[in-house]
Amino acid sequence: MATVNLDLVFNGNCKEAFDFYKSVFGGEYSYFGKYKDMPTYDSTKIPVEDAEKIMHISLPISKETSLMGNDHIEYFGRNTVFGNNFSLSINTESKEEADRLYNSLSAGGDLVMPMGDTFWDAYFGMLTDKFGVNWMVSFEHN
Repeated sequence: MATVNLDLVFNGNCKEAFDFYKSVFGGEYSYFGKYKDMPTYDSTKIPVEDAEKIMHISLPISKETSLMGNDHIEYFGRNTVFGNNFSLSINTESKEEADRLYNSLSAGGDLVMPMGDTFWDAYFGMLTDKFGVNWMVSFEHN
């Protein structure tokens, strides 16, 4: 079965964001690399100020899923636009786990929909964390 992982792009605060996510989910990074660690790193092409930024980071949050991220640098020619066009959806194994994750992720962020029972037989809530990432937390009763 295929799995889907989300790769989040930040503007220089990727490590701070992932340290926060690590404090919520636990575990260890399966990969952590800076742009200066790339085998093809060339300081004449990638500016020195970008060398310490995160090229790739991966945090396993279950057997099937990892949260991945990086810092945007202009060298690769992409613009980072933050918006509300995605959410990370977490399905938990208990109401207690749902509450813990919701409360931890919402620290310093915005509550969109408090945790509560829904008409589709789930315990569900939505939030935007302090880094502007949208989350949906759910525990399916059945």
